[in-house]
Amino acid sequence: MKRLLAIELQKIWLNRASRILTLTYFGILSLIALIASIEFDLGPFHFDASEQGIFNFPYIWHLNSYIGALPKIFLALVIVSMMANEYTYGTLKQNLIDGMSKKEFVFSKFLTVLVFSGLSTVFIFVISLLLGLMYSTYDEVGIIFSEMDYLLAFFVKLTGFFSFCLFLGVLIKRSAFAIGFLFVWYLIENIGFLIFGKLIVNDFELARSIFRYMPLEAMSGVLIEPFTKLDIIQAVGNQVGVLEIKDYAVDYGLVAVVLVWTCLFIWGSYALIQKRDL
Repeated sequence: MKRLLAIELQKIWLNRASRILTLTYFGILSLIALIASIEFDLGPFHFDASEQGIFNFPYIWHLNSYIGALPKIFLALVIVSMMANEYTYGTLKQNLIDGMSKKEFVFSKFLTVLVFSGLSTVFIFVISLLLGLMYSTYDEVGIIFSEMDYLLAFFVKLTGFFSFCLFLGVLIKRSAFAIGFLFVWYLIENIGFLIFGKLIVNDFELARSIFRYMPLEAMSGVLIEPFTKLDIIQAVGNQVGVLEIKDYAVDYGLVAVVLVWTCLFIWGSYALIQKRDL
């Protein structure tokens, strides 16, 4: 397993574009810490991000997990190009000639997906812990390490998304077209929801209950946005009467759905490689 992973990581690191995208991704995650420096005056109103409770435990686990998932497209590009380069440069065929089985090949790619997701999760954990220890008004151990299931949801979300990208890389073989199809699939899910809800069943609640299990929608639903959870936002919402009641807890039903999709994407990748004449 270590040998397979070492081979994949070496391929990524030796590829200049993949190396830059990977470093850019983790660089962007590091910028989360800069939120603490946001401070400005708007007339008589003074805003200081660090004083708004956004770094309080356990809220910070939710906030940073949500924000940390936003730039995942950078690693998605790495994963898609990682697979596309196997076809472009013929390394897939060479690996098989050298004795690597097709199952080992797909497993090595999935290991890379897990490493990217795991490193991202550890990165978010460290940043959140440091920011929380510096700015949180709560320092009880029980509070600090509560609601950390947001990190689990973050890991599952990234693993599912990267597995989808891996599958598209195997299916389409070209980086640009695979990323393009990812965007097309996003439109399919959203337009399909509108058509199904309006023209077929004329019930958007029913349509939403069905389409929430689609791949990208399920991944999105695993971590609901945390911003309206803030006291200052809820106070404003109450004053203007537009506050929407939400359940901010991790949806373990959708976590299970994303895990099922992840298994299907990895199995589909293996099935395609097994079937194709390489």
